[in-house]
Amino acid sequence: MIEVSGLVKRYGSFAAVRGVSFTVDTGRIVGLLGPNGAGKTTIMKVLTGYHRPSEGCAILDGKDVVEDPIGVKSMVGYLPEGVPLYLDMTVTEYLGFIADARGMSGPGRKRSLDKAIDDCGLSTVAGVRMERLSKGFRQRVGLAQAILHDPAILILDEPTTGLDPNQILEIRSLILSLGARKTVILSTHILQEVEALCSEVLILNEGRIVAQGSAAQIAADMQGDERLECLVKGSGKAAAEALRLVPCVLSADPAGVAAPGVERLRVVAGHGDGDTAAEAVFDWAAANGAKLLEMRRERLSMEDIFVRLTGEESRR
Repeated sequence: MIEVSGLVKRYGSFAAVRGVSFTVDTGRIVGLLGPNGAGKTTIMKVLTGYHRPSEGCAILDGKDVVEDPIGVKSMVGYLPEGVPLYLDMTVTEYLGFIADARGMSGPGRKRSLDKAIDDCGLSTVAGVRMERLSKGFRQRVGLAQAILHDPAILILDEPTTGLDPNQILEIRSLILSLGARKTVILSTHILQEVEALCSEVLILNEGRIVAQGSAAQIAADMQGDERLECLVKGSGKAAAEALRLVPCVLSADPAGVAAPGVERLRVVAGHGDGDTAAEAVFDWAAANGAKLLEMRRERLSMEDIFVRLTGEESRR
């Protein structure tokens, strides 16, 4: 559905995007992550036909953003970071204006307006002038105009900005339902949002992709040695000594007291051996009558990944 190859975008001598390539299939929700200035919004503006690439190409459902920018705009729903609203209009008037601009007419026009208003939770404010709306409701209006014409592709720049926790959950649910039949690209600074919504993540830093894949894949690739934290009743030292004899275990060490009579045990296995090590710990406990109260894998969080790839460490 979306093919980007060797994309470069320069503003004068400054290259905001530097040789970015990726593909996105239908029914996928892809998140763009990166610090301010990483190139996320620039990529979105190129994909929506608002900016021409300096080099490379972007093809959306067979349409080139340079050769057919109007065709691209007709099939894309775009929510920019700063939603451009006419604040003297009511919600219904504004969405009607957008429908007219897109050439929508007939009975389908009203059905589309009603559906967008309902999907985005705007029914109670449909007749209200937008200057009186909260930032959260204005964001909903922006999302409504993006989905109004039932586009095949949605490009959403910070779609949950300004929403309260309940509204965020509602919009996430809507994006997930849309992503089942559309191609969705979204940028966000909310790392939990990536894990909740995105089937794939592109992490950008200084205009380049520094990691790509599912959040779990990226974490696994960066994890290195795999770690288990166990809670055992009795002597953590004895358990550690026994588990050091297991072939897949690189090290096993007591890690302090968790509660009276309960000790923490940290087990380290090689990359890719975490499941084998977890099974070995369970088998040891079952065979020796040890009381294993808890076992969990220590995994890199999206915050850990983001900091490693885009923070000071990435430039050393």
